Amino acid sequence: MVKRSYIKIYGPPILQAIRALERIAIEMPEVCIMDRIIELSGPIFDDVSRVFNYFSSIGEITRERCEKIISRSGASLGEYDFYFEWVTEPTMEQVKDLIRRIDEALSSLGCKYTITTK
Repeated sequence: MVKRSYIKIYGPPILQAIRALERIAIEMPEVCIMDRIIELSGPIFDDVSRVFNYFSSIGEITRERCEKIISRSGASLGEYDFYFEWVTEPTMEQVKDLIRRIDEALSSLGCKYTITTK
């Protein structure tokens, strides 16, 4: 079963928080992602060139990473704003590292979040 770490953002600034989470995902090859922006944008994210253009505007990313960064599972976000989908079963250390990265990325924005891994 695929594990996901679901994020609920309590903002504002929600859009800036989502972009910060996307930046984290660029640096973590052990995850793929889905968020409200991507979910609402639909089919444009099936095109690697568009994915590359989108993510290269927020960080350095390779074309290979672009092919794998968007979740293809079709899982819904439900009540959450974002999720990190783990490629393999995450260790407790990997989950803690993700939390540390999120804490650092969101602390300057002043928004709060919850994380649920299941």
